[in-house]
Amino acid sequence: MTRTRVVVTGLGTTSPLGGDVATTWEGMLAGRSGVRRIEDPRFDDLPVHIAAAVAVEPADVLERVRARRLDRTSQFALIAAMEAWHDAGLDGPQAAGELDGDRVGVAMASGIGGVHTLLSNYDAMLEKGPRRVSPLAVPMLMPNAPAATISLEIGARAAVNTPVSACASGNEAIALAADQIRLGRADVVLAGGTEAAIHPLPVAAFANMMALSKNEGDPTTVSRPWDTARDGFVLGEGAGALVLESEEHARARGARIYAEVLGAGITADAHDIAQPDPAGRGGARAILRALADGDVAASDIAHVNAHATSTPQGDVAEGLMLHATLGAHATDVVVTSTKSMTGHLLGGAGALEAIATVLAIHHRVSPPTINLDEQDPAVELDIAVKPRDLPVGQFAALNNSFGFGGANVAVAFGTVS
Repeated sequence: MTRTRVVVTGLGTTSPLGGDVATTWEGMLAGRSGVRRIEDPRFDDLPVHIAAAVAVEPADVLERVRARRLDRTSQFALIAAMEAWHDAGLDGPQAAGELDGDRVGVAMASGIGGVHTLLSNYDAMLEKGPRRVSPLAVPMLMPNAPAATISLEIGARAAVNTPVSACASGNEAIALAADQIRLGRADVVLAGGTEAAIHPLPVAAFANMMALSKNEGDPTTVSRPWDTARDGFVLGEGAGALVLESEEHARARGARIYAEVLGAGITADAHDIAQPDPAGRGGARAILRALADGDVAASDIAHVNAHATSTPQGDVAEGLMLHATLGAHATDVVVTSTKSMTGHLLGGAGALEAIATVLAIHHRVSPPTINLDEQDPAVELDIAVKPRDLPVGQFAALNNSFGFGGANVAVAFGTVS
């Protein structure tokens, strides 16, 4: 039995580098950092004063009344989703008329959910009483609100899912979307991830568990994956969305195809609630499963968009994973971490980095890892510090995501002839 091929036909984002895919990709290739100082007095007494906020505020894009009815996570998700939907050519009247909503799904992830709505309404209740809690609070703060908002916008009536696996969530949504199409449950799935956690409470919590960098230097230099001076990640926000379709459906409507979703692997460490397995065994199994699922050999991999958050343990563990899975070929692959520019979008990270991976394999160029002044000798990888052409003859790329709770997801993308 021939397996259904799944392709990527649309991309959308709002990120710390730009309000759309073109600006974000341009910023990545230019090695531009989206990390800035937080100009909010609520953060003054916190140990961390930097973050990678979105470059374009949702209020500048969405109609005001509608924006007020959505948590920031849903605002980001809707903006990214609508760009991807338009990019795929699915928002015109003819396309809308030909689409069967029963065959359209959504898989939009979030690692934390509507934390701004939750905390602002709690503050309002403490200060002014329970009657000041918004009647929209629950549908705004629930983790599946972004997915539900998108489903209402595009008329998606197949499965509308919200994977929650911490920082692996966005990549898991892509894997789930591909499965839904291969299982025959949908022809089109809008997939991705979103996060809006730049708020004093999450920042204080991450800082107190020693996960965030407390470097008080130039904000643009603080996120430094694999560098010997790295001391933690930089919190980012935003969303990424991809339109996935069966190849048959995409070709029947004459869609442009960016790449194919070759395979995915999902595993768990069962090691620690926050720390990765130092040997990287769970992540390595996820990568091997992605390669096996896509019938991809290690020698087919041209590029890896690594999870590499700029934490001391995690960056080394991922290097071990790549050597364990790609073998002698591990040092021939062009590796990058776009988190050096965007910070870490938590549940949105895997989706934004999937877009970067798709564009890298589509345009045959890897974005750089910035701020890598002295590479950790424990990480023996060929890391691009400038935009790098991908090697000829290798058609596939990996996007890795790992999250608290021991969640590991790897997705393999490939060029389409």
